[in-house]
Amino acid sequence: MVVVAFAAMISPRRTSADEPHAHTSNTVGLTVGTATTGRPIPAGFLGLSLETSAIEPYAGTDAGAVNPVFEQLVRNLTPNQRPVLRIGGDSTDWSWWPVPGATRPRGVRVNLDDPWLHVTAALTHDLDAKLVLGIDLEMNNRTDAAAEANTLVHEVGRGSVVALELGNEPELYGSLTWFIDPNGVHVTGRPPGYGFSDYLSDFTSTGKLLPQGVPLAGPASGGPHWLPYLGSFLSAEPLVKLATLHAYPLQQCYVPTYSPQYPTVAHILAPSASQGLADSIAPYVGVAHAHGVPVRIDEMNDDSCGAVLSVDHGFVSALWALDASFQMARVGADGVNFHTYPTAPYGLFTFTRAHGKWEGRVAPEYYGLLMFAQAVPPGARLLKLSGSLGDVRAWATRAPDGTVHVVLINDDIGQSRAVTVRIAGARGTATLERLRAKGVTASTGVTIGGQTFGSATRTGTLTGRSAIAQVHAKNGAYGIDLPSASATMLTLAAPAPA
Repeated sequence: MVVVAFAAMISPRRTSADEPHAHTSNTVGLTVGTATTGRPIPAGFLGLSLETSAIEPYAGTDAGAVNPVFEQLVRNLTPNQRPVLRIGGDSTDWSWWPVPGATRPRGVRVNLDDPWLHVTAALTHDLDAKLVLGIDLEMNNRTDAAAEANTLVHEVGRGSVVALELGNEPELYGSLTWFIDPNGVHVTGRPPGYGFSDYLSDFTSTGKLLPQGVPLAGPASGGPHWLPYLGSFLSAEPLVKLATLHAYPLQQCYVPTYSPQYPTVAHILAPSASQGLADSIAPYVGVAHAHGVPVRIDEMNDDSCGAVLSVDHGFVSALWALDASFQMARVGADGVNFHTYPTAPYGLFTFTRAHGKWEGRVAPEYYGLLMFAQAVPPGARLLKLSGSLGDVRAWATRAPDGTVHVVLINDDIGQSRAVTVRIAGARGTATLERLRAKGVTASTGVTIGGQTFGSATRTGTLTGRSAIAQVHAKNGAYGIDLPSASATMLTLAAPAPA
């Protein structure tokens, strides 16, 4: 995972305790216009990034009976779409496909085998998924990399592969340990000083040996000193058909507790953690698009290193994920993949199996992604907004069928808001769905529209009585009470044909 966060210096807008303590309501107004901004948001925009080592803990070891709970949770985020799954992360450069007669590279920790391969293929076919597949570059063996790529593509099928992503965060190859030798010496994958030109040479020489006709992806980087080379990379590598970038706003490992990048509730709710993160990506989206190449933020989450449970496992992560996904759409990214694996501090779910039955536990952050998925069907466009909202963040989309969704996020942990929403040309009754928890650091008890996955789910579907309400326009506006530390979605169906 990337260890350099994108977030700019943050000036927190709140310094109160983590839990709500006051409920003073202030009225703010929002006007939703008819004009759109940006391009249509493509199908498969919201995806997952899975470590190679996460496949079997999530999907199981039986290709004939892949975990149906996991599959349903993926489908929830991509209704009526082919999900885009990135299989990679740190484990990209820890894995290989054993080659007869070849010596296992010292840094390899995971042998990809037939059961893993068959489960991955079955999961892909069940979901009709499209894959970005990580290929080990750090082992610095072109023959082995080609064998791995050929095996993966053959098993899952060429039509399921969006691109092969060579390596993971190569900016760290010369500084982070790849393996420890018998004498206890920490050995890096490349010599100190390994730079972008070295990576480009490795990428070119290895890429030529990978399956012909299969697009490549890169640079799989979140390094701020490397991303300015993106244009040169795309110019030099015509086989790259997908630019992949990584983004995390916070980290614990290399910053002091007082740093604005240190994981706290105030820092993850500050504008720099979502808006600032997207703004830091925006120039590179422009560069890629100028080369005719789409961009996926194919590894993204809230905290790149370390664990602060109030942030990583708290409801606050749902509010951040909802806003951050919209922000990436705002700057023109073609997709985002939220990174998850069983032991990740920000893992979206965990699974157990007993007596042949799967059971999943769903983290709060997933609920935020679920609201985004509901608000952004394939082809939706962002609508222009106006109004002074203070701590309330607002987004609106218009679906291809004319349905309008307005998402309001109150990230003030102490005050509720009364919001007046005016939608150009709107009339009639709308529906109201709320995303809530008992507190901003709560790790359980999250609901969306009054429903929940509970402490565990055996179906991957929401349960409980729906609390989606109807709201009527008064004087051409919809009045909405927005509780502190919560999100609400107003949905106005397209008018029926005359």
